[in-house]
Amino acid sequence: MKKETNAHILGRHIVADPKICHGKPTFRGTRVLVADVLAQVASGMAWESIVEEWNDSITKDAIKEAVDLASKALLKHAKEFAIATKAA
Repeated sequence: MKKETNAHILGRHIVADPKICHGKPTFRGTRVLVADVLAQVASGMAWESIVEEWNDSITKDAIKEAVDLASKALLKHAKEFAIATKAA
């Protein structure tokens, strides 16, 4: 009998599994944290270099998915990141 997992499939390439990296989003089949790759993207690192850095365990398509998901999350939760509000 197969054990159930509480993994959350966040996309084709991204999963959050409580049994892997304390449930933080990782690229499927790896222990590469999505947050680490997004930090590399934010620093201006070329996507090809990011793929090489992770020994080809992720792809440019996986990086694109991470960026797209991060963009959607920011749009949905932007108010949570506000450092101040401006009076109208």
